[in-house]
Amino acid sequence: MTPMTYAKAVADGIWSAGTARVGYIPSVTVAPIINSLVASDDGANGVSPRVTPLSREEEAIGVMGAVAFTGELGAVVMQDNGFGNALTALTTFTLAYHLPLLVFANTRGGLGEYNSMIHSISQPVPAILRAAGLPVIELDRRSGPEDWQDAVQEAGVHSVMTYRPVVVLGSFWNTDGKVA
Repeated sequence: MTPMTYAKAVADGIWSAGTARVGYIPSVTVAPIINSLVASDDGANGVSPRVTPLSREEEAIGVMGAVAFTGELGAVVMQDNGFGNALTALTTFTLAYHLPLLVFANTRGGLGEYNSMIHSISQPVPAILRAAGLPVIELDRRSGPEDWQDAVQEAGVHSVMTYRPVVVLGSFWNTDGKVA
């Protein structure tokens, strides 16, 4: 049996949380997660019945946050540097209107980051999100894929239970998914 990858663990955690729809911002760093989500939902080429690419982070927050109006959970997969675009939508829509939303973001700017400019936005992201009142769970190489799956699932369940968005930040550095 092949060991579970971190990307598959995230995808399985998203589905295990009872997520009805997933929107994502295309990026090489989250591509392995998207591929796992799409494959497990009988899709191909980045789309499936429940997985949709979107153009910007604030659009993803709006579209997937609105899934709550149907009584179901939406999720967003993105990079953490996109929170610069998403913060207004998160705070004035999903947080203000008590809408559950699961957000998984690949973190950038940590150990091994090759892009020196990414540190300026990615490093303060957890503190910015917490200051805005958003629950944040951080995952890294110290936890195995099974822990990541459980944490992502629990974050989604917590989002539904508390009627608010929950953000999971996952650092793939030095895991089986070095890029994502």
